[in-house]
Amino acid sequence: MSAALLLTLGGLGALLPVPYVALTPGPTYDTLGEGPSGNPIITVTGAETNDTSGLLSLTTVAVYDQIDFFTALQGWFDDEVVIVPRDEIYPPDRSDEEVDEANRADFLISQQSAEQAALEELGFPVKVVVQELSADSPSEGRLRPADAIESIDGMPTPDLETLASVLTAIDPGTSVEVVRTRLGRESTVRVTTGEATDREGSVLGIVVSDARSAPFDVEIRVDEVGGPSAGLMLTLGILDLVGDDDLTGGDPIFGTGTIDNQGVVGPIGGIRLKMIAADDLDAEVFLVPEANCAEALLQVPEGLALARVATLDDALDALDDVRDGRAPPSC
Repeated sequence: MSAALLLTLGGLGALLPVPYVALTPGPTYDTLGEGPSGNPIITVTGAETNDTSGLLSLTTVAVYDQIDFFTALQGWFDDEVVIVPRDEIYPPDRSDEEVDEANRADFLISQQSAEQAALEELGFPVKVVVQELSADSPSEGRLRPADAIESIDGMPTPDLETLASVLTAIDPGTSVEVVRTRLGRESTVRVTTGEATDREGSVLGIVVSDARSAPFDVEIRVDEVGGPSAGLMLTLGILDLVGDDDLTGGDPIFGTGTIDNQGVVGPIGGIRLKMIAADDLDAEVFLVPEANCAEALLQVPEGLALARVATLDDALDALDDVRDGRAPPSC
């Protein structure tokens, strides 16, 4: 009786969650196409987009939480599964919701960096650009995110320091003429300034940054993806849609990598699982951040060519090689 009870309890215990998560190859998303919701991943407003061919697919890692002992045991013997302590993905000092929010915030930052890196590659200038309006902003209905502030009352505002200097010299409550550029078109609006709280003078009630400004807007939507590792592929997607070159030549290109505003490509996690995800879709070329090369070389799927990239220019050169039938620089 006691032995039977022990076996029963042991069997039930094996079905209880263990403090591990399973990582597997996740979905891939063609940045030139549509996401699971049916909406384009990249939408450009204010400019005609190119007729694209091929794929520029970002790769992901799927995370399975609340796994039981048997699932963990199977994963330890499966080459396409990685079992890691749950604390590595969900730190104990943060709630699951906080982790998800942080991953989403990282992805939003990667979107902004992808756009800025693409606009730098295309040669668009840096201007003072509105990021958002503050609460009860006096610019409500007059300015909006992505507007570039060209001048105030005839005084040019080419950078943040000059903008602050101009506003410091203006008394609060003054009606000023603000020249803005929106989608490549310059126009003038009148704003009654508010009072600055951190210095003398006025404010427009806007959050601004030095950013590259183009005559079109870019919107990126991949609600299912978190973290910063999609940056490189999103940048390439933007360039293929609005640049002068067909980047893929009709080939399916997969890859991963973070990117900053200057086009520097950084390392990511789960490189082996992301290569498996691409290989499962018969990928032939995979863009690998240079810092991930050593790990990637430990287990390369047969027939998958690894293209080593440290910068956006490296990635563009690698795609040139692929289109011309040459082997790109490898890990």
